Amino acid sequence: MTHMLMFLAFALTLQTTPPTADTPAPTGVDKMVQEAAAMQPLVTSPLARAYLSAIACLPHVDTRTVYYNKQTRDAMTVAGAGALSEEQRAGYEETEIPEDFFYYTRYGTPVAFVRPLDILGHAGVKDADGLKIVDFGFGTIGQLRALASFGADANGVEVDPLLQAIYSEAGDTGAVPRCKTAGTGDGGSVHLVFGQFPADTGVTKEVGGGYDVFISKNTLKRGYIHPEHDVNPKLLVQLRVDDETFVRAMYDALKPGGFALIYNLCPAPSKPDEPYKHWADGRSPWPKELYERVGFAVITYDQNDDQAARAMGKALGWDEQMNLETDLFGLYTLLRKPQ
Repeated sequence: MTHMLMFLAFALTLQTTPPTADTPAPTGVDKMVQEAAAMQPLVTSPLARAYLSAIACLPHVDTRTVYYNKQTRDAMTVAGAGALSEEQRAGYEETEIPEDFFYYTRYGTPVAFVRPLDILGHAGVKDADGLKIVDFGFGTIGQLRALASFGADANGVEVDPLLQAIYSEAGDTGAVPRCKTAGTGDGGSVHLVFGQFPADTGVTKEVGGGYDVFISKNTLKRGYIHPEHDVNPKLLVQLRVDDETFVRAMYDALKPGGFALIYNLCPAPSKPDEPYKHWADGRSPWPKELYERVGFAVITYDQNDDQAARAMGKALGWDEQMNLETDLFGLYTLLRKPQ
């Protein structure tokens, strides 16, 4: 979500050896396959292992072109731009989207999605086959495509117009063939919804319900929803509904027995003499009592995940750009809708 999320320092791509004249530069998929291999020893649930295997099934994509306005952060497809006059297109620049950006976007590697999946795997989500999941603030199509290739009904919700322009070609969404490493069975699907959930009733209707999992990674942070100090509203997550309405929408989207997981990675909080960093507050935006009042069973609340987050950061090469012990922290809240 471009006006909702800030690109954090820890959202780094895997550092690779520069290509020689005889070696082509690795593509986004190539880099993710390397990252997935590095992460395999760190995960233990069947769900997480399957997800990492599915990374190799992500398709390569050709460079795409969109029109992007840096000032307004709005975007449109080539077809959309072609339907406008030159005056209406003022401020928009023709922008190439290579495979790296197609998958990594502004928010880092989809491979890091494996950590919240490993948490869900140990909570009782056995595998992706037949799993109906919705990712709020999905940020990149990579994890949705990977899950769909193992048979999941993978859905994403976003407000970022740049992502809407990028993921607009035939084949980006809809049916996804089953990955060869997933064995026999049906393929899955990807469905993207752009707009305000649940403030917009049309968006909420399109998102629907009956989900096994409602997940949000690095979007629903207390610092984005309820910052402790004044912050430019453009840098916050504007849910446009009150707290209970949003939590109830999460609850209603799940089928009985379904899980909701809020997982956040953060840098170190601001020191007393430093400007306030709202994105460093990865605690749950809402109190435990609100979840319980709506009907959730709270499995864990603001659970510390620093050790696993730092192990992941080391495997993905983030330690080349930061001190993991002092500038990478993880927190998650895991909820379940009673049977």
